[in-house]
Amino acid sequence: MKVLPIAAACAVLALGLATATEARKQPPKTWDDLVLVTSKSLDLVYLKPGADFRRYTKIMLEPTEVAFREDWVRDYNSTVTNPSRRLNQDHADRIVQDVKAGMTEVFTKAYRDAGYQLVTAPGPDVLKVHTFVVNLAVTAPDIMTAGRTRTYAQNAGEASFGLEARDSTTNALLGRAVDSRTAGNSVTYIRNSVTNRADFHRMFQDWAKASVNGLNALKSGQAPQPR
Repeated sequence: MKVLPIAAACAVLALGLATATEARKQPPKTWDDLVLVTSKSLDLVYLKPGADFRRYTKIMLEPTEVAFREDWVRDYNSTVTNPSRRLNQDHADRIVQDVKAGMTEVFTKAYRDAGYQLVTAPGPDVLKVHTFVVNLAVTAPDIMTAGRTRTYAQNAGEASFGLEARDSTTNALLGRAVDSRTAGNSVTYIRNSVTNRADFHRMFQDWAKASVNGLNALKSGQAPQPR
């Protein structure tokens, strides 16, 4: 069986083979021998049948991988008339680093607050967690230029989240999760680096909370039912 890279697979499942809506309505029942299960917090969750999560008391958190929505920079620049406000590679790289740093901060805190020890080496009681943010699009990226103008929008942007959980010693795949969300979906107000970062931070916190709660439920023997 051919296995897609996880970031590509997240994009396929979260946004769908045709559309995001259709993917969530009729997702594949299995994915790399994982089985689709019910979830109240995330769009799609897949688990290895019979996997025992009770022994995991430590987390090895892998660096978050980040990918923009295809052609997002080009599409954004096509809407901007002022050349000084167009995105370049430095701007895109800065956004990626901000997302990586934000995800690491939020997930580290969430696991620690839940009582898990964060480690950097494999072990029999260590669960390896790898997170992904793909299809990232920022509605109004804040570019520091002279003569700045205010930008207003209903939300800060959108992204799809992916998580892969593996046993740290054997690298056995135990679970995957995918979720798509809008950051700061609310009334229209000013968008800048401060408001954008706050809305994306809250979205990262929602993903971290769902991930920790899901692991806690599995450790307590509350296995979700097949979907």
